[in-house]
Amino acid sequence: MFPPLPAVAKTDLQGLLAALAHAPPEDRLELNLSALQWDTLAAYLQPLALASAEVLFHKDVLDRTLYLVESGTLSVHLEDDKGRLRLAMVGAGSVVGEGAFFSHQPRSATVQANNACQLWALNPLRFAELANRQPALALALSLALGSVMARRMRQRRRRVAST
Repeated sequence: MFPPLPAVAKTDLQGLLAALAHAPPEDRLELNLSALQWDTLAAYLQPLALASAEVLFHKDVLDRTLYLVESGTLSVHLEDDKGRLRLAMVGAGSVVGEGAFFSHQPRSATVQANNACQLWALNPLRFAELANRQPALALALSLALGSVMARRMRQRRRRVAST
């Protein structure tokens, strides 16, 4: 049904694991997995490097890809109905793109690299494969993403970060 997944070296996610361990609690993706589960998840993620000032995605674009931030800082830009620019920052150990990932709606903001960033992307097709082949792992990821969204929604200044 699904094509075979490419092998990802075990050490590839070491930077992400370190970032998750050191991220501030208010925005951390708390995904407590075994080494075997991380190895499994790694096969579904695709690495992505962004240069400073490079745009990851634009507001109103229909794309549900989710990004786990290994290193660097991303700026989240949103203009309200009065034309004011609001800004949130998303750093290493967190996630961006979870709003559209869950809602199936266009992106709610533009996200741009503040500096060089290393990300791990999970597109909807890969997530569907994960859910089909490893449902417990997909559920754990979904719950961790939901936790990030809930914390962001409770903090007015962080709400814009849910893209």
